[in-house]
Amino acid sequence: MDKEIKQALDAGIHGTPELKPAEKALYLTTFRERVYVALTKRQVAQKEVYSAVKNFMKQSDDLVLLLNGDLSYSMLSKYIKEASKASASFTIINDKETDTPLGLVLASKETAVNREDIFVRDEYFSID
Repeated sequence: MDKEIKQALDAGIHGTPELKPAEKALYLTTFRERVYVALTKRQVAQKEVYSAVKNFMKQSDDLVLLLNGDLSYSMLSKYIKEASKASASFTIINDKETDTPLGLVLASKETAVNREDIFVRDEYFSID
């Protein structure tokens, strides 16, 4: 069977193949290379907004804030307000099929930023 026909049949039966599905599940639908900063669920639950998130929101307008829909709105709302102040878009990701320890990902919409360390390593990070 011709390779192109087989690919078309496979795509019709199974859907379009997805690039790096495990990575996208971990980073709330985006690729690791686009991430500026990521917080765990426990970090997002803290009372104060993390300064790293605020600082990156001020630095770029090519941002999207991805929030884990497993967390309550009261935990997410402070970050939504910060995104609104910075004119950054946000999306609440409700994916019941995958489980990620991350509660928030601030990422570039389209370009790779390739930051070496994207995590805020504090006492709440080490718990998760």
